[in-house]
Amino acid sequence: MKKKNIILIAAVAVVAIVALVIALRGSRTATFEQDYHVEDIDTITRIFLADKQDNEVLLTRVNDSAWIVDNTYEASQPMMDMLLETLHKMRIRQQVNRNAVPTIINDLSARAIKVEVYQRVPRINWFGGRLQLFPHEKLTVTYFVGRETQDMMASYMYREGDKNPYIIHIPGFRGFLTPRFVTDPLKWRSHTIVDLDVHQIERVELEIPDTPQESFTITRDGEGFSMQLSNGQYVKYFDTARVAQLLSSFTWLNFDEFASIVPNSFADSCITGTPRTILRITDTAGQAHELKTYIKYNNPADFEAIGDSSLYEAFDINRLYAILDQRDTVLIQYYIFDNILQPASYFLGK
Repeated sequence: MKKKNIILIAAVAVVAIVALVIALRGSRTATFEQDYHVEDIDTITRIFLADKQDNEVLLTRVNDSAWIVDNTYEASQPMMDMLLETLHKMRIRQQVNRNAVPTIINDLSARAIKVEVYQRVPRINWFGGRLQLFPHEKLTVTYFVGRETQDMMASYMYREGDKNPYIIHIPGFRGFLTPRFVTDPLKWRSHTIVDLDVHQIERVELEIPDTPQESFTITRDGEGFSMQLSNGQYVKYFDTARVAQLLSSFTWLNFDEFASIVPNSFADSCITGTPRTILRITDTAGQAHELKTYIKYNNPADFEAIGDSSLYEAFDINRLYAILDQRDTVLIQYYIFDNILQPASYFLGK
């Protein structure tokens, strides 16, 4: 009887082991073309990109919808969405021709963009993912992204651990993938100045140094707002429609781009001078943002060259320079800020 029980237990154990092996094999039966991409992008925690010119950037997930750049700055959501979509949708289009492999490998060694993908994965992952235990962060895949193919419809890539590089594309997408793997940290940063609805705004102050009498402050007052001029006088009657339009302008308020290269002559002469306006926005949580604006000339040299700086042709009629939070020099559009940078008299119906 004991012998029969031992045989039965042994048989059950063998069946269990066989079932486990089959299950594990089943979880790996995806073809190479299918598993080149990142299947579950929701588990990605970090992405590190670096190029051969010593540019590098670290993108870190904060929560389901937010990422930060280099552990400091808010990341651009459209940029993150595009990168995650690329990692998820890219597929092998074809193998590199055997004769071309040495050339492609040399090219990748000289100019490839390194992409490290970290994911939160379980230490135990059995039965095709049906049993997952002990999650932890792990470097799961490293890609080396090279130049575009001759037809401009794919990119050469090498995945660490593979024998050869491959030609990678996104099915249905017309274009190559290399430009999606950006190594300039500035281009990953969000362009949002503030994103506040009216109920989140505590105070808006506009200072106009050249005409201080036109400066004003709008402050939350219960369910409404009050308006105060620079001399301390409260305005009893103001244009509520125009004030409402001003306050509604701070929902997803963005700048155009970073002014990463500003000629020194212009910066020394203009940006360090008196601002055109100084805008301060404070939310109900007490967080404040400041935006100093400066005239932008079509040619920065014009600032010193022309005798009369009021000449219309000298100015960029579309954009202004601005310094955001004493930190970043950016470009903003008059079209976006026309309703925001109006003087006090505008809100008094004058």
